[in-house]
Amino acid sequence: MIKALPGCILVLWLTVCCFCFAQIYYPNQEVRVNDLPPLTAKSRNPSDVLAAAVEMILHDRTMCCGKDSALEDSVQSADPKSLKDISNKLQGRHLLNDGRPIVISAEYLPAASVNPDQLINTLVQKHALVMQWHSHFYVIYGVVYDQTLNQDSGMVNAIHKFLLIDPRYSDARREVVFDRLNDDWGKVQGLLTLKVASQ
Repeated sequence: MIKALPGCILVLWLTVCCFCFAQIYYPNQEVRVNDLPPLTAKSRNPSDVLAAAVEMILHDRTMCCGKDSALEDSVQSADPKSLKDISNKLQGRHLLNDGRPIVISAEYLPAASVNPDQLINTLVQKHALVMQWHSHFYVIYGVVYDQTLNQDSGMVNAIHKFLLIDPRYSDARREVVFDRLNDDWGKVQGLLTLKVASQ
């Protein structure tokens, strides 16, 4: 039995080494969009909160959402209870008040179909997103996620925290964290990505 001990140690060492080579774990990775303007909605009205969120993401008052901006009417006419309707209203060609056209790419992502890789890549490209949670609008400016590298399946990302801005507030209530371990994902109505291009 004593002679078999080195063999057992060798098998254990090989098992540990195989596991290590097959899987590498990187916890608490983070990506953020840091240059968002510090805007606050002019009222708690959902349309005003949505307008502040969109303006924060697009960084341009001529696009959204001041007086005579390209998206002012679209944002005000959208149903604030429906991210899908908001997406439909914002999607497409719009005119700046000097006549120049822009094209907005708006994509509604139902909560059940949010892809961690797509979300992380959007933030890496410095595009914040809109999140509707408990029927309130938030700006997603970052996420905290765990990354696992599997030899067979490649890189797997698992988001566990969403870093949010609540445009309704300018005080300590402005910074919000949605924690997948403690908060109910079923209360999230969806996400909205927004990108703009000149035409």
